Amino acid sequence: MRTLSLVALFPVVARADAPTIDAALARAYFAEARRLSDADAGALWGRRLYGPMLFADARTAAVVGNEPDAEGKLAPRDGLYAGTLADTVPIANTATAFGGKRWTMVMWPLPDAPYARGRLLAHELFHRIQDDLGFPAASPANAHLDGVDGRTWLLLEWRALAEALIRAGAERRRAVEDALAFRAHRRALAGPAAADEERALEINEGLAEYTGYRLCGLPANVLPDRAAARLEDPPAGGFSRNFAYRSGPAYGLLLDAVRPGWRARLTARSDLGALLAGATGLRPDAGSALDRAKRYDGERLIAAEKAAEERRLARVAEHRRRFVDGPALRLPLTAAVSYSFDPNGIEAIDSERSVYERLHVSDEWGVLDATAGAMVARRDGRPIEATVADPARSAGGAKGDGWTLRLGPGWSLAPGTRAGELTVVKAR
Repeated sequence: MRTLSLVALFPVVARADAPTIDAALARAYFAEARRLSDADAGALWGRRLYGPMLFADARTAAVVGNEPDAEGKLAPRDGLYAGTLADTVPIANTATAFGGKRWTMVMWPLPDAPYARGRLLAHELFHRIQDDLGFPAASPANAHLDGVDGRTWLLLEWRALAEALIRAGAERRRAVEDALAFRAHRRALAGPAAADEERALEINEGLAEYTGYRLCGLPANVLPDRAAARLEDPPAGGFSRNFAYRSGPAYGLLLDAVRPGWRARLTARSDLGALLAGATGLRPDAGSALDRAKRYDGERLIAAEKAAEERRLARVAEHRRRFVDGPALRLPLTAAVSYSFDPNGIEAIDSERSVYERLHVSDEWGVLDATAGAMVARRDGRPIEATVADPARSAGGAKGDGWTLRLGPGWSLAPGTRAGELTVVKAR
């Protein structure tokens, strides 16, 4: 199974053979990625990050690589290796297997701003080697972070982390203590699974984004301020799948300040907050969180989040109407599934089901493209089913408002367990 984070806001809507990627610019960006890796020289993670890379245009499926693949799927062109991806290959910012190699894939076009581009390149270069480093990718639901308590205390943790990043001495120490108290309080409210789910995504996306900050080319002394500014600019929508992009760099940079070399003791089971608590000797009482929140305009934030919760619950009710109670196409997900999505467009219905604003799925039964909502159900952290609403049969598959299904050979539609419900079955 491959889980891919799609950070551009357009889906795969067309496939074409015509090249759409500027070869000269692609060569310059490959060279830039190599320079960022060479400047680090393996110091951050004990090995160089640069390796096989692909730039892929999701609008046309054009792809260019910095080296040949092992199966001849890419052809030499303008000093690069070019081709067109089949629609069974999700296009995303991720690490991916293609043509007999493991690649860093980055969606085209890349950011124009050099440091934002450098951060993206370094982030995705980390994903290609993270398994070798002992940090396997994980994508837990973290549904509690879309509820009022999860959102409120995460935002307060971010406010305290932002202060810690830009302060020194006793002021930094107090802000770190506040952040750890808010973190502990949130997890106590959410239940025993919350800490493990948050930890897993911070190790996956948080370390990757920390790597992006460290290797993007910015001077080291400005990184804390950049990370703090991002903490003060929360993403729109739910936090369940994107929080680690902000929390991870904050904890990593604070650990750099108080315990250089912390990465040498890092494991896949490490919790970044616990590491910072150990490095500073701080063990704040979660019960002090309400008093501490006053330093961060907590009363106003709590009131605002309670009002926002009413709007969220109305959206969740609509999600249930569309994907749980109404006519739907339910697609089982196998171990062979790969899917891409926008991490900023996910909202949890409950601990096992989330609605993805945009979702591209490839599995044994075919390819699903959804641009106006799809639900993914999980069991024990593993995705087991994708659901789209109001299905209608079409040539080669099915379609609905904002989604299409193209069935693979030997697969067909069949009635589901409820009236108006469809599923897929393999011909015998």
